[in-house]
Amino acid sequence: MISVSELRAAENDIDGHPINTVSIGGQVWMQENLDVSRYRNGDQIRYAPTNQDWLDAAAKGEGAWSYYKNDAASNGKYGRLYNWYAVHDSRGLAPSGWHIPTSQELNKLTTVLGGASVAGGKMKSTGSSLWLSPNFAADNSSRFSALPGGMRGIDGGFYFMGENAYFWSSSESTPTISWYTVLNCHLPVVVQGTEHNADGMSVRCIKN
Repeated sequence: MISVSELRAAENDIDGHPINTVSIGGQVWMQENLDVSRYRNGDQIRYAPTNQDWLDAAAKGEGAWSYYKNDAASNGKYGRLYNWYAVHDSRGLAPSGWHIPTSQELNKLTTVLGGASVAGGKMKSTGSSLWLSPNFAADNSSRFSALPGGMRGIDGGFYFMGENAYFWSSSESTPTISWYTVLNCHLPVVVQGTEHNADGMSVRCIKN
């Protein structure tokens, strides 16, 4: 039986948003996607609204964020999309006391929730107001409450809002490619893969 318990917000991130958490099998996760404009030390993360800005940040190996299709109204639901250079920045993307999960920590979450073939359904928020129908097997029994925030591609384009939830890990595969996890509206599965560090994805943090 999965041990799941929701915890009331006891702290805020650097931009003042309350951090709601859920404990799943001994791991403590944020219940919402990260939504900060500053690193842990207070420095601004580069805002890259245009394709030119996004590509320039990648060319320089510089951390950057954007809203999906530059719609600020989306961030209240889905958080911000960050390239992996922001994830990896030594100034700290995660709030104090938190970190970006490794691929191994994400694998542990999947294992605790019954394995890759079913864990996605237990992680996805329910209904089809945000997830596209059929949001197959979604019951959110883990209270992870994953939302389909989509991604920003290496070309600067925006893709798959409503269909997929992408989460960066902190684990590198090569100097330009890193590991991520994705959930899909049509399937109950969790899939891990690799993408270019210039891509923009959602971020969930795990407690130290």
